[in-house]
Amino acid sequence: MLSEKINIAIVDDHTLFRQGVSRLLSEFEDIHIVFDAGNGAEMIERIKGNALPQVVIMDITMPVMDGYEATLWLKTHYPDVHVLALSMFEDEKPIIKMLRNGAGGYMLKESKTTDLVNAIKAIAQQGFFINDNVTGKLLRAIQSNNLSRDPVMNISANEQRFLELCCLELTYKEIADKMNLSPHTIDNYREALFQRFDIKSRTGLVLFAIKHELIKI
Repeated sequence: MLSEKINIAIVDDHTLFRQGVSRLLSEFEDIHIVFDAGNGAEMIERIKGNALPQVVIMDITMPVMDGYEATLWLKTHYPDVHVLALSMFEDEKPIIKMLRNGAGGYMLKESKTTDLVNAIKAIAQQGFFINDNVTGKLLRAIQSNNLSRDPVMNISANEQRFLELCCLELTYKEIADKMNLSPHTIDNYREALFQRFDIKSRTGLVLFAIKHELIKI
């Protein structure tokens, strides 16, 4: 359970939309808006003068610095800050690119406010949020691409089991318990796979594993 408010930031170049989302979310007592920004460059400036947000709600198409670049910057400089992409794009490419750059989840702007709040809470607690929109788009992308296994993608039995458990709504500690391993060992698996596949989030790792048939679904 989250005992404190979740600090969030909203990054979107449409002022009315940004202010509208901010107003709607501020009605929830467990969410606190730290700042909002019109693009990635403004976000970087706002971070310097405000408390660090736990979750950043990120648009994709923005001037100066778009959501792809801003997400990559965040995960490079503040890897503990989670990104929830909120966009109008429904096709596979932007979804996969945002997740690969480090976003922990992806939602459409037409989503209900309650669904957005649930996604924010999930990312704040678990670091990721996977919904039907994301998995459905990815599966269609997989079906349209006959990808062959690269030698670098050979993984151990324990790494495969770790990836399978990452698909479930389990914390890393719960994964460690199920595998009868220490949390430190699980952390090592995660970081090694992040580095090997150039992934920066749990969601990105799971989707990468599914796409490249490292695990069965």
